[in-house]
Amino acid sequence: MIIVSDSGPLIALAKLNLLFILQELFEEITIPEEVWKEVVERGKGKAGSELIERARWIKVKEVEDDLSVEILCMDIERGEAEAITLAKKLNADMLILDEKIPREIATALGLRVVGSLALIHDCIEKGIVNQTLTEITKKMRQRRIWISDEVIEEITKSGVKK
Repeated sequence: MIIVSDSGPLIALAKLNLLFILQELFEEITIPEEVWKEVVERGKGKAGSELIERARWIKVKEVEDDLSVEILCMDIERGEAEAITLAKKLNADMLILDEKIPREIATALGLRVVGSLALIHDCIEKGIVNQTLTEITKKMRQRRIWISDEVIEEITKSGVKK
């Protein structure tokens, strides 16, 4: 299974001490170089940077399609653009992405997109995470991880958002 992630979900899961769920669910994930730079290099000293740097199950891959990335960067950030481009190139089974506009772009390109909260909800349902969704969303807000009430409601109703 090929799973690609953007930086937002990695940071959010690290802040919640839930980064381990990615390895538990997928064994390995792939991130583009820009995501690595955002989280580990420019994010040095911030929540999750050291943990993500040490995670041998996170593989960094170069995105070779600069044109696609540059086109996408007209509307979204570079890390998101590289994650979408890499997921498309690798024919990824899933792209982990939280931001609304990049999610819409990725979905329009035929990618299966899932957000970090949906993954957490799935892990709660499977017994991997021993907290309630309410407890998790409260922690998210306390740790300044933005999540809309609309997303929470949608996850609660339907489970993993596809």
